[in-house]
Amino acid sequence: MSIARILIIAGSDSGGGAGIQADIRTVTMLGGHAMTAVTAITAQNTLGVQAVHAIPTETVIAQIDSVAGDIGVDAIKIGMIGSVETLEAVATRLAAPDLRAVPLVFDPVMVATSGSALADAATIAAFGRLMQRAAVVTPNLPELDALGGETAVLASGAALLVKGGHAGGDTVTDRLLTDEGEIARWEAPRIDTTSTHGTGCTLASAIATGLGQGLPLEPAIARARDFVRLALHGAPGLGSGHGPMGHASVRNDGLYIGPALNQITLPADDYDRSVAFYRQLGLTLIVDAPENGYARFEAANGATLSIHVGDGAAGGAVAYLESGALDAWVAYLARKGVRFESMPRDEEWGWREARLTDPAGNRLCLYQASEYRRFPPWRV
Repeated sequence: MSIARILIIAGSDSGGGAGIQADIRTVTMLGGHAMTAVTAITAQNTLGVQAVHAIPTETVIAQIDSVAGDIGVDAIKIGMIGSVETLEAVATRLAAPDLRAVPLVFDPVMVATSGSALADAATIAAFGRLMQRAAVVTPNLPELDALGGETAVLASGAALLVKGGHAGGDTVTDRLLTDEGEIARWEAPRIDTTSTHGTGCTLASAIATGLGQGLPLEPAIARARDFVRLALHGAPGLGSGHGPMGHASVRNDGLYIGPALNQITLPADDYDRSVAFYRQLGLTLIVDAPENGYARFEAANGATLSIHVGDGAAGGAVAYLESGALDAWVAYLARKGVRFESMPRDEEWGWREARLTDPAGNRLCLYQASEYRRFPPWRV
């Protein structure tokens, strides 16, 4: 079994919210193998950064040489770089024959979520070398300003993902730009939480994992955004400041290209008795819609089970298989002769679904729901 090998060049966060700690969790949860070249050790928590110790440049390069020479690298993510000397050495190392064609995601870390500085002026001024090497650069709005704006970043030849989390308003908009202009845009409701430490690290590492797994850039970003939003929803609420996200809570959420069996709907004839029964079993009620005869429960492993009172389309058991690339998957199956009762379409409850039956007549739904499975706006 092959696995995407993701090299993370970044600093350590002693609080576990950002840096290589967030990167490793992200890559692992998305099915990759995380490797690290640690550029700095920080003492930090949810309130701020108390100390920074830059790792000697030769040790950073030695870490890169060690993993590249033995394990190999399918994608690279760079975050906190530590010093201008390390930046120059890393840029030179990435131009070597064994790494020059490996896709690079550059997250130009300058300031922690708490507001603490993580890069000096000389290092920021030298970011151009890494941007010239990157497949995509992922600054937040203050970082984009420090880099000279959209035109300056695009002049490097890299794609630019403009993250809108620092903008005001109830909607967060992220934009993917190339020298051809804006090629993709994503909008989603802002999640009301203070557990935002490590969002940039997580997004960049998730994109790198997708690229390492062979996804094109746009689908890799779309999946990475889904991962970040799910981790924000599942944040454990630790610390007194900007807390860590809930990476470990992103389970069975259909973020892989292939199918994930994560939802089943069962028929019911008595709504109240069924809800009481499944709650007694220890499942958590997350959707309670008696007016529609529908309830959804979450299990400890993140899988969900629904009950639906009614006949016809509302009756009978349905097994749900989720894919992060639903349309491509359905198109492939159709070419192979699989017959669908309905092709992928967007439903009012936020899921995109395709319907079919197996040879025995069992009802199946191939779908893509992302956060709307476990965290719909109407979650209890």
